[in-house]
Amino acid sequence: MPEPLTLLTAVAIPFDEPNIDTDQMVPARFSKLPIGPGHERVLFHDRRFLPDGSPNPEFVFNRPEYRDAKILVARRNFGIGSSRESAVMSVWSFGLRVLVAPSFGDIFYNNCFKRGLLPIRLAEEEVDRLFAWLLPRPGAPVRIDLPAQTLMADALCFSFAVSGVHKTCLVQGLDEVSVTETHRPQIEAFESTYYDEFPWLADQLEKAR
Repeated sequence: MPEPLTLLTAVAIPFDEPNIDTDQMVPARFSKLPIGPGHERVLFHDRRFLPDGSPNPEFVFNRPEYRDAKILVARRNFGIGSSRESAVMSVWSFGLRVLVAPSFGDIFYNNCFKRGLLPIRLAEEEVDRLFAWLLPRPGAPVRIDLPAQTLMADALCFSFAVSGVHKTCLVQGLDEVSVTETHRPQIEAFESTYYDEFPWLADQLEKAR
């Protein structure tokens, strides 16, 4: 299950580019690799690494100030493109836990919650202000307060929206299956009553097994 996320103060990477698609995040040749140790290496592989396999010093992720970053601040349309689950998995494996942008690809946005990542949508003007604060301060921390739904960076403070279900899952460290499990008594009570009313369904279920 995902790790609980409540308060997080961490270094934020300012990724100052719009329209980052999932093919840039995980080049197609890596999309079918099994998820496991080392999967973080595929994240932005063709930009993070030079042809000889050494880190590209020009790519922002490789700057020493961002080595322990857990937050990424990006421009609009982050994670657009194909439905590539490995894109979210590589972000998680890299160590990022919160993504901030004016907008995300819809599928990527929803997949983030499934893995325990928090994607925060802020107004473009707010993201502009955040970049203006971060860019001259490499390695500066940003504070995320999920229960209060606020993002803080020095004197900057922005509120963000998140659905009640997603917030509960992130704060409690639950995935979709474990959320369903929390309702097991109600489900079992419903099934018992339902099968009493329609006993033939129970017979069909037993035969199917």
